[in-house]
Amino acid sequence: MVYTIALVEDDDLLRANYTKALERDGYLVNSYANRPEALAAFEHRLPDLAILDVMLQDEMEGGFDLCRELRQKSPTIPIIFLTARDSDLDKVSGLRLGGWDYLTKNTTTLDFLPVRISALFKIVESLRKNEQDHEFITTVGELNIHPDRKQVFWKNQLIDLTLTEFWLLRSLTRHPGHVKSHDQLMEAANVVVTSNAITAHIRRIRDKFREIDPTFDAIRTEYGMGYRWLSD
Repeated sequence: MVYTIALVEDDDLLRANYTKALERDGYLVNSYANRPEALAAFEHRLPDLAILDVMLQDEMEGGFDLCRELRQKSPTIPIIFLTARDSDLDKVSGLRLGGWDYLTKNTTTLDFLPVRISALFKIVESLRKNEQDHEFITTVGELNIHPDRKQVFWKNQLIDLTLTEFWLLRSLTRHPGHVKSHDQLMEAANVVVTSNAITAHIRRIRDKFREIDPTFDAIRTEYGMGYRWLSD
């Protein structure tokens, strides 16, 4: 299977270099210089994976906006931010918007990028295989998890989780009361990220539950160890 990658990068030279590197690895690359151009293409067909710069021409957060628009079209498509903006705030923002990864241009080589993308596509293939395996609804106190539909309900209200957030929560709730380390959560979510990224995902999960239930406190941070889902 030949995967299609959408590359949204406003620097002509970088866009050409990234495109060549990915095409050498066998990917079909559609490249765009700005958000409107990419969005118009997405109206006709979605890629298998998207690589987004954050600053796109005169839009300082064009990549973030494009991520929001792409997430409305597909909750599961892998999205990578590849940008010069390297602050922790930007990284957290990208992950909260549903990015699977946040890479910075000053540390990401043309050799590393295809390797990272290959790893993400392996995750996609693994998740597709898991979706074929039927699982029954899991109930943990007020929490109901529908594995087949990748949906989570808290007090009978749907929690809008990204796919990565779903797998993290699924791991936490398999054995309520047990501590899950950052490495265990990373393995469960099929992502290779820093501990700070896992922390950002957990924070976002908590925020989404608290939007439904301000008293939510079922996820406890165990400093130096990881996180646990509190048993009833």
